[in-house]
Amino acid sequence: MKPQLLKVPYEPDHSFGVRKEMKANVNNRWHYHAEVELIHFHRGQGTQFIGDNIKQFGPGDIVLVGSNLPHFWKFENYDQEETGFEEPYSTVIHFFENFIGERFLHLPEARPVKNFLERARRGVVITGTDAEQAAALIEKVYQKEGLYKIIALIECLCFMALSSQVTGLSSIGYKYEFPESENKRINAIYNYTLTNFQRKIQLAEVAAIAGMIPNSFCRYFKHYTGKTYFDFLTDIRIGYSCKLLLENKLSVKQVCYECGYRNFSCFHKIFKEVTGKTPLLYQQQFQASR
Repeated sequence: MKPQLLKVPYEPDHSFGVRKEMKANVNNRWHYHAEVELIHFHRGQGTQFIGDNIKQFGPGDIVLVGSNLPHFWKFENYDQEETGFEEPYSTVIHFFENFIGERFLHLPEARPVKNFLERARRGVVITGTDAEQAAALIEKVYQKEGLYKIIALIECLCFMALSSQVTGLSSIGYKYEFPESENKRINAIYNYTLTNFQRKIQLAEVAAIAGMIPNSFCRYFKHYTGKTYFDFLTDIRIGYSCKLLLENKLSVKQVCYECGYRNFSCFHKIFKEVTGKTPLLYQQQFQASR
């Protein structure tokens, strides 16, 4: 699929950009940019798309997205009338790999950072206790000024480069060089699926969103995404079910119906195929680790 090219704004006296994003879904579209993006989610949760990886994100997550890797984060809807409502927000840093000069990454001492940024071209997420330390370093980048801001970003990258709690996201074989003309159509399919995945989606209806007959749509979607539409739909549903299981507010059967399945045996089988665990074991292991 071909995402939209996004131009990242910079202040004229800064070599990279860092900001607090106080609104959800500001870039609620499939997009990419030449800059590397480092994001720390403080509040808010939803579905994350990075390359061909689909998963849930939430507060405390730290994600690094490499240059020109398509991505977007779809926040869940929030009721602003709800008592105690707080708008989702995040800290976002955009920088070029060579922001400190062409030779920096070729220095022997910078090799871990160079290797880390190469990994980030498929997207990475920082987890566990290292995410907490990385969050503090990202905040330090935001607070510092002048040369100390650059030093703080290098310190942050060094820490993450040496972390053992880094997980890759998009697959090695993911390709994203596609016609610009398909961008609007792919976004329409994504948005329709995210809005309707909790009910049964007929192939004919989503094909109609793309302006195609079902057989043509199946070939089209597989060609531009590398996966079938129903694999894509399964990723969204299972990701959402994982979130519900971790919240522990619903029974496993209620989670099954809430994420779009109407047959518990089918949900149980698919969940285990995707995660390697039964829904109940997935939930119990999380609770035991807290």
